[in-house]
Amino acid sequence: MIPIRDTVPSRCFPFATLALIAANALVFGFQRSLPPEIQERFVYLFGLVPARFTHPAWAARMGLPVDVWWPFLTHMFLHANLPHLIGNLWTLWIFGDNVEDRMGGGRFLLFYVLGGLAAGLAQFFMMPAARAPMVGASGAVAAVLGAYFILYPTARVITLVPIFFYPLFFAIPAALYLLFWFLSQWWAVALAQWMPLRTGGVAWWAHIGGFVFGFLAHPFFVARRRGCRRRMRDERMWEEFWR
Repeated sequence: MIPIRDTVPSRCFPFATLALIAANALVFGFQRSLPPEIQERFVYLFGLVPARFTHPAWAARMGLPVDVWWPFLTHMFLHANLPHLIGNLWTLWIFGDNVEDRMGGGRFLLFYVLGGLAAGLAQFFMMPAARAPMVGASGAVAAVLGAYFILYPTARVITLVPIFFYPLFFAIPAALYLLFWFLSQWWAVALAQWMPLRTGGVAWWAHIGGFVFGFLAHPFFVARRRGCRRRMRDERMWEEFWR
């Protein structure tokens, strides 16, 4: 299932969401501009490699400093490839503007970063011996999904479901869509125990940890009053059309 958009128009211009999208895109552009051998080194230095902290002898052989903690922050701005980047940023664009509406830009930025940290910690504690670098915004984006699940349960997510190369579109309740997404992460974790080579090296525990953080912590970031008006009245037509 591929999310296309939701049916809740944002009230305020999503400065923070767009800033995060731009930051991720700029970092990826810089990352891809490096020579291939330096790219790999860059990812190991700034990606989150759990064994770097739990197996210092291995880290020393790899030339990775063990007395720094920046990877818990920097990993969420790196991406493995262009589809990885587009998938995360597209999801952030669909759901992030509405969560930012309820929090305000500053609170949303803090919430996003803390969600990424929580996701990294979840992956670290569940797979402490992993030697592959964890990169990507998906853990922080999962925190946004966890908040959206509570804040906009009755919204609709316009979803593309390709059936034998034939595109079908469905307006799925946000609560149902996100619940299915969350349960699919648990299914992937279970599948990884049986067929680790089939899971593609995805940090499933980071997704789960980020979502749980967003689900539980979002009330501490929601602003009591937000003064913005809806940006465009005609956006309401989308909500009415998909009801």
